[in-house]
Amino acid sequence: MNSGPALHILTRKDLSDLELAPQEAITMVEDGYLAFAAGRSQNPAKLMVPMPDPARDSVAYSMLGYDGSLEQAAFKTSYRQGSTTAEKYYTTITLYDDTTGAPFALLDCHRVGATRTPASTALLARTCARPGARSVLMVGTGAQGIRTLPYLLTALPDLERLRLFGTHPDGIRDSVTALTSQFPDRVVELVDDVEAAAAESDIVVAASGRAAHPKIRLGWLPPGGLLISVASKGVQEGTLAQADYTVATSAAQVEVTGRRMAGKDGVFRIDAELPDILAGHAPGRRTDDDRVFAFSSGMIITDIPVAHALATRAIAAGRGREVTLWS
Repeated sequence: MNSGPALHILTRKDLSDLELAPQEAITMVEDGYLAFAAGRSQNPAKLMVPMPDPARDSVAYSMLGYDGSLEQAAFKTSYRQGSTTAEKYYTTITLYDDTTGAPFALLDCHRVGATRTPASTALLARTCARPGARSVLMVGTGAQGIRTLPYLLTALPDLERLRLFGTHPDGIRDSVTALTSQFPDRVVELVDDVEAAAAESDIVVAASGRAAHPKIRLGWLPPGGLLISVASKGVQEGTLAQADYTVATSAAQVEVTGRRMAGKDGVFRIDAELPDILAGHAPGRRTDDDRVFAFSSGMIITDIPVAHALATRAIAAGRGREVTLWS
């Protein structure tokens, strides 16, 4: 009997202490966007299905895509039960080698998302922040926000003032540690007043929204400010209609995961997508005084290279186990 190809299964623990350097992760994610902009990759909009029982407050997502640089296809699934906690949030990604047709790995996607998300944020900041940006406010200390400050500083080394708002002591501690481990000479200023801090920030990143803080308004930012929403609920409804210039990682996915950002007319106005900006096909802003709103939603073309890198390193270290599902 043909035993078939073996699938490497990697748990959250197998990946927990693997870390990509910020510049390495940013380059991987940027290459993923550029391959997509060049037509070498495919990234259909994600599917989202709210579950019918309102008592469980649950939602499921699914993404399918192809990375033309690595020649790998992938399927990603996510399920969340309860919008106020990450306790019941489960996400996986399966990689397939398109050159052989064989499955490569099935892994927990928590670390993947915690790596590619700040990399995408850094690329949005690098391309959409006004020239000479010097200050950033990070709102949120969950898994997708912890690494954001060192990634931002890697992409924008001239940033001088780094501020952080969070409500969870462990997340605040981990966010500060993530920065000082990469930039030991830099200091994070903890703030209590989000509105006042936003008014003094060139860049504001909202990677929270499930915590108890006021929803960020684009008008709080100074002229030329950049507000980046990491698919969060922490930004005021209708922000797309309020911005002078709007950017999305994927316009199609805004209509799936960011419906509340549309104006009262329900219209989604996206001026540019990040892959086209990185490829030089569109500007990151029109003028230095534009208040820019950027909506970052996960694209599997950026998950694939990060997942592949983490899986390759974990397997080389002898972690995980092989399962022959087709034996």
